[in-house]
Amino acid sequence: MTLKFIVSKDLPIDLDQVRLPKHVAIIMDGNGRWAKRRGLPRMMGHQRGVDTLKNLLRCCRDWKIPALTAYAFSTENWGRPLDEVEFLMTLFERVLRRELREMMKENIRISFVGNLEVLPPSLQLEITRSMNDTQDNTGIQFTVATNYGGRQEIIQACQAIAIKIQKGLLAPEEINESLFERYLYTSGITHPDLLIRTSGEMRISNFLLWQLAYAEIYVTQTLWPDFNREEFYKALLAYQKRERRFGKV
Repeated sequence: MTLKFIVSKDLPIDLDQVRLPKHVAIIMDGNGRWAKRRGLPRMMGHQRGVDTLKNLLRCCRDWKIPALTAYAFSTENWGRPLDEVEFLMTLFERVLRRELREMMKENIRISFVGNLEVLPPSLQLEITRSMNDTQDNTGIQFTVATNYGGRQEIIQACQAIAIKIQKGLLAPEEINESLFERYLYTSGITHPDLLIRTSGEMRISNFLLWQLAYAEIYVTQTLWPDFNREEFYKALLAYQKRERRFGKV
């Protein structure tokens, strides 16, 4: 791995710009293990992971990948130690407050998906502010899945549709995929073409269960804090070698 490769803004010559994914989703796994291997608190792994995500966003910008979705905090993550959960909530808030000016400068449009109503009020304020301030930006669509669970998302969509039917505003036969997607957290956001999971775990962990139906999946043993441009290049190269048939011959 060379320093030139890490800092280069140019798309590697063996990647085809036309065949790059339009939307990449990522499960950022391995922060705790990264810290443990270095004798550091788990929190240091999460802090390092923020820098990794910022670098990936810049790489997507440089290589003209228009959308990135990151799995930041799942509905199951509330079961982690209280001090770690509190640290993560504070970290999210601090990063949003600190990075908003940079997101505006880099023309990033940020959105959050998940059950946001149970997050700390101060974090909710920062989320609302960042979405409002960046809503007219025309660069990368950066989606952050926070307190997100795929099963919960589908259940709440079903409940919302059921209420419409109960009120006589919708007939059951009107339900199709297009209508159903309007009730998902991700309404209006394109489906990912590529899912990347770091740290070698072979599962999707309740992430974008509906949206990942035909995404290509790439798993790397690299822990999230060590994921860099070269690792992203490897994922994109593997993606371009796939034949995407979408169930057809």
